[in-house]
Amino acid sequence: MAEGTGPLVSSQPNESASPPASDPDPMEHHPAAAHQALRERPGAAVTLQLPLGLQLLAHNDRQAQTNRQRFEAAGVTVVNILSSPGSGKTALLEALARHRPARPLTLAALVGDLATDHDAARLRAAGLEAVAITTGQACHLDAAMVARGLDALEAGGRPLAALDLLLIENVGNLVCPAAYDLGEHRRLVLLAVGEGEDKPLKYPATFHSADVVVISKTDLAVAVGFERERALAHLGAVAPGAAVVEVSSRSGAGLDDLLALLR
Repeated sequence: MAEGTGPLVSSQPNESASPPASDPDPMEHHPAAAHQALRERPGAAVTLQLPLGLQLLAHNDRQAQTNRQRFEAAGVTVVNILSSPGSGKTALLEALARHRPARPLTLAALVGDLATDHDAARLRAAGLEAVAITTGQACHLDAAMVARGLDALEAGGRPLAALDLLLIENVGNLVCPAAYDLGEHRRLVLLAVGEGEDKPLKYPATFHSADVVVISKTDLAVAVGFERERALAHLGAVAPGAAVVEVSSRSGAGLDDLLALLR
């Protein structure tokens, strides 16, 4: 490892793609189709052809549950952070690393990117222990990648049990990451003021999955003509159960409110 760099986990896109031979019967995932086949041919063996994506997600969900059990045993709260590229995920983590709340928190991060460990290096420069996970061509993190990142974090001397919050910065993408449970306790989605107030309507699955929505870069709201009430109305329609926090990573406004939610 080169001097001044931190741990880096490299994951090829298909590295975790093949489900193990012990995967459950495919009919478990399509009971209606299986029952129909059995009604038509009582007592016959039934073979179903399933989309590969369903098998991969089932495999991912089992690993996510293993991750979740690991987090629970360590007593650490884990946040999966999603956004489009450039919405300010890394800047938000930098701001949290430098913030000094009334109740101090011990933080660490796993940082997903297709290539380079530049964002993880930024976080380490801000004082945050960070492990880079490079995904190659994969447009999202999956639970197996996170498990390897956890191993690298702990091998680097940062045990999960010593953390209050583990922040997972997902690959910048508002489509693919929404389908993948990583074992997190909370899912946080960023909406930057310059992205357009209708972003939640264009990517409803991601915003609907959020526990917390951060409206980021609020210090730029006036300059970009951000229509706050319109954005809030769209968030209310798509993600009515999500808490909404308005944050400026540059000024620190809203960070205490965000940490109060994430605790």
